[in-house]
Amino acid sequence: MSDERRDAHGRQRGAARGRGERHRTAQAPSQRRRRTDPARTAAYDVLREVDGSDAYANLVLPPLLRERRVSGRDAAFATELAYGTLRLRGRYDAILARCVSRPLDQLDAGVLDVLRLGAHQLLGMRVPSHAAVSETVALARDRVGAGPAQMVNAVLRAVDRTPLDAWLERLRAEAPDPVTALATTGSHPVWVTRALREALASNGRPVEETPALLDADNASPRVTLVARPGLVTPGDLVAGAGEDVRLEPGAWAPTALVLAGGSDPAAVPAVADGRAGVQDEGSQLVTLALAAAPVDGPDARWLDLCAGPGGKAALLAALAGGRGATLVANEVQPHRSRLVERALRAVPDGVVESVRTGDGRELGAEEPAAYDRVLVDAPCTGLGALRRRPESRWRRTPGDLGVLSTLQRELLGSALDAVRPGGVVAYVTCSPHLAETRLVVDDVLRRRDDAERTDAREVLRSVLVPGAEIDLGPADGGADGLDVQLWPHVHGTDAMHLTLLRRVG
Repeated sequence: MSDERRDAHGRQRGAARGRGERHRTAQAPSQRRRRTDPARTAAYDVLREVDGSDAYANLVLPPLLRERRVSGRDAAFATELAYGTLRLRGRYDAILARCVSRPLDQLDAGVLDVLRLGAHQLLGMRVPSHAAVSETVALARDRVGAGPAQMVNAVLRAVDRTPLDAWLERLRAEAPDPVTALATTGSHPVWVTRALREALASNGRPVEETPALLDADNASPRVTLVARPGLVTPGDLVAGAGEDVRLEPGAWAPTALVLAGGSDPAAVPAVADGRAGVQDEGSQLVTLALAAAPVDGPDARWLDLCAGPGGKAALLAALAGGRGATLVANEVQPHRSRLVERALRAVPDGVVESVRTGDGRELGAEEPAAYDRVLVDAPCTGLGALRRRPESRWRRTPGDLGVLSTLQRELLGSALDAVRPGGVVAYVTCSPHLAETRLVVDDVLRRRDDAERTDAREVLRSVLVPGAEIDLGPADGGADGLDVQLWPHVHGTDAMHLTLLRRVG
């Protein structure tokens, strides 16, 4: 093994990081003949890319599979192996630590990823033990060398001697406190687990729901499409999807359709040409709610203050076009502005006033009281979307909250400056953390007397599929029961937060 080490976030330090790394060893030809299958190799290379360059698995895996022509069942296996290993890394590391004779941070980074992949096959997938061990040993021999492969064999056999339920019971018994036990078995950092418990309680939900919330974060999310109004109807989207694609209505949003099975959304013509898109149903709901919130006076000019990568902007533009309104989409990063432009490609001419690249914190001063509706989809920790970006939980730290919450306050203040009296601002985060949601809004409102909360729950209920009844928690669940907090384990959506604010005066 090399003497590379890992930092406090679990990322490898030192050289030889990256996709497809190999540790050259003096193996005999007979030892080098054995090669593992393309699916496992792809999963391993994704883990190394995620670790070595802070990439996101959902951006690395699809092009890698296409490049290597891995498809069908092999692609599905590689996807579950990579994503499942990333989601359950904390649990597997705790188990591996009890089967390895040295601290895990002293292992070569590539060897540790091989062990994690093997643990997921043994404890999290329906892979026979002999196949999981032998194929993972072959992967180790191919990617990290014959010497480490012998250790991988011994460690995985030790893992396999204890069933998962027994392992989890042992982890609970050996944890110093209940929160740590829950975090370890549920594969979340302790600080994230504690923050999620506090968010549940502050929104009037029992903390006993925490295990269900962690389990929902560890489940593979279904792919949800949005039928952008005026561009394609849900019925036309279903009809044009093709015989091999099955779409089911969403539970809450009238624009939502769930892609059943492993179909590629890019194969749906309306998605390919921009009339529809991939968008979480919670994201659709908060966007629909902003468009449905009552305003006093004209309703002609809308703003998406933090528009990248463009999903909410495209839905807003489609809604605006149906009412004769226009949309300005602002994004601070030029490459994300280009993503916004692509997302808006099917919107009719004249609806999108501009896609602007600029700092949203300055827009309120540059265009005071210029908009009737403003969306602030604020940059956040993303703790509400851990189902989709499982590596985020291992990258974020409590220190991120201070930087992000300052930015969130500044963006919300700018949005309130940009909206006219009588207009409405939607403050949205893909995080339920109190420091990014209610505390941000409360702090901004304390500093100014020209804005007030409105009932986001009532507005959101007004945009639901007819007859749908949604559990938004008790009426006294924080912020006087006016804010909306969605949950993966309750609603099957990302944990989207919504506050609606009206400019007064």
